Amino acid sequence: MMKRFSKEESSWIFYDWANSAYSIIISTAVFPLFYKAAATNAGVSAADSTAYLGYTVAIATFILAMLSPILGTIADYQGYKKKFFTFFFALGVIFTAILAFVPSDQWLLLLIFYTVAAIGSAGSNVFYDAFLTDVTTEERMNKVSSRGFGFGYIGSTIPFIISIAIIVLSQNNVLPLSTTVASKIAFIITAIWWGVFSIPLIKNVHQRYFIEREQKLVVNSFKRLGKTLKEIRQYRALFLFLLAYFFYIDGVGTIITMSTAYGTDLGITATNLLIILFVTQVVAGPFAILYGRLAERFTGKKMLYVGICIYIIVCIYAYFLETTLDFWILAMLVASSQGGIQALSRAYFAKLIPKKNSNEFFGFYNIFGKFASILGPLLVGVTAQVTGDSSSGVFSLVILFIVGLIILAFVPEPKAGEMNKPTIV
Repeated sequence: MMKRFSKEESSWIFYDWANSAYSIIISTAVFPLFYKAAATNAGVSAADSTAYLGYTVAIATFILAMLSPILGTIADYQGYKKKFFTFFFALGVIFTAILAFVPSDQWLLLLIFYTVAAIGSAGSNVFYDAFLTDVTTEERMNKVSSRGFGFGYIGSTIPFIISIAIIVLSQNNVLPLSTTVASKIAFIITAIWWGVFSIPLIKNVHQRYFIEREQKLVVNSFKRLGKTLKEIRQYRALFLFLLAYFFYIDGVGTIITMSTAYGTDLGITATNLLIILFVTQVVAGPFAILYGRLAERFTGKKMLYVGICIYIIVCIYAYFLETTLDFWILAMLVASSQGGIQALSRAYFAKLIPKKNSNEFFGFYNIFGKFASILGPLLVGVTAQVTGDSSSGVFSLVILFIVGLIILAFVPEPKAGEMNKPTIV
């Protein structure tokens, strides 16, 4: 399957395979359950602990949103993209491993270290996304980006299966471990998996498009950033797409990060949640690849419409959710579109930007996505506390998808070199 991709494309794709273990085990499955148990044992109510997790995600994304455009602008200089990627990647791996050594009754300390690990993961993804312009052509971006998400979902099932097996066997007294220790082992597995499978990208992917280094690098970076901020509204397609992306990716990210806590509040057992999330990963992989293939036939924009409409259905269905079967149906709907909508958004944006400024513009892409990720969890958290019902918070996200869909309708199809003619320096 990978023979149809170059060494650079394959190495880039494998980082999704590596980093997605963090996404499923830490962001979505094991850590939220581990944290919820710690908070409950400390006397924190279910609604409050869900809200605190939402606030933590908001804080982490706000910090990164502030840093991304600045660091991205600096990283466009020759030799800096890989350095910034490596720093955030190492930060994420190290603090993911550190989670295993935090006492299980220290729920606040867990959230603090989780914040640092989340900044590392999301920060590395900013520069990883920007490398898409270095490893492939505009014609292949939909395919390569979708294949990355597809392999990410498929690859993440392996450490997830191992982690689930250890946790379930410990719960059934087959292994002489407590559930707490089993969960901490899952954190170590995640860090190792993430670190090992990132080696191909670090070794084989290089910054092909860049700006030559100059004196007063930081000062000039801020000047370039300021100039871009002033001019960005002149690029109608780019500006409208970022605005649409801000709204619809808000809902996508919130549903992904809050799904486990939401399921817990509905009374779904930890074992059932882990199984559902595993199947979701298995289903999401082929669907992400399918979105890439369908985009080549029907265009990426039309497939984005499909993904957003499915998420609107998800939000409405979530409001009436009552049983474990309902949660299964909801999870499969999410699985059908979450990878595809993210992959095609990344490729759509990459086609609009000048390649030598890819970090700077992916910094803006990230800031729009991350600021959206602040709004969503806050909305869910506040609504859950005010109403005492997590379902109302999820339902409120439907307006974000509708607004995003409407704005996307006004975004023209990306054309090669629309921003300006990219130059290989």
